[in-house]
Amino acid sequence: MRSQDADILIIPGLSNSGPDHWQSRWEAKLSSARRVAQEDWEQPKLDDWTGRINAAIAAADKPVVLVAHSLGVIAAVHAAQALDEKIAGGFFVTPPSERAIVEHAAIDPHFAPIPTTPLRFPSVLIASRDDPYSSYRETEDLADAWGAALADAGFSGHINVASGHGPWPEGLMVFAGFLKQLRPNSGA
Repeated sequence: MRSQDADILIIPGLSNSGPDHWQSRWEAKLSSARRVAQEDWEQPKLDDWTGRINAAIAAADKPVVLVAHSLGVIAAVHAAQALDEKIAGGFFVTPPSERAIVEHAAIDPHFAPIPTTPLRFPSVLIASRDDPYSSYRETEDLADAWGAALADAGFSGHINVASGHGPWPEGLMVFAGFLKQLRPNSGA
C-alpha cells in the first residue's frame, strides 16, 4: 500500500505533539495524513478520546492506518475495538504501561486496563529499551497480546522531541516498510 492509498490518522498522546515532534512532521509530509484532534490534551478522558478517534475512522474514505504515539496508542487500541473493519494497519510507538497510566494524576484511570485482545489488523509496536513510561518487557507483552510485530528502537527514550526524535527518519523508514506490507484493499 502507498501512503496515498490510505487515510493516515495521526494520534498524539498527552499534551499533543508539538511542531517539532515526528508526528507533526509526518503529518505535514504525508498528503493523506490528518491529526485526530482532542478537545482536551491535558486532562484526557477515555470516552472523549476514543469517540474522536472513532469519528475519524468512520469518516475515512480509504482504508485507515493509525499512527499513534504514547497515550494515543492506548486510546487507539481502545477505539479499534469498535471499528476495526475499517483499519488496514496500526503503527504504534512507545505506549505507556498501565502502571504509568494509573500513576499520572491528569490521565483518566479508565485508560486502564489496556485491552489485551489480539488486534484484527496488522500492526507494529515500536519499543524503546529506556522509555520512562514503560519497560521494554511491558511493551513486549503488549505486542504479544495484540499480535503486533515488535520493533526494537534500542535506547531511544520516549521517542519524542525531548529524547532527540524530531524528524525521526529511521521511524519513517520503518513506517514505509510497514505500509508496503499492507494490502490496498484492506480496511474500508
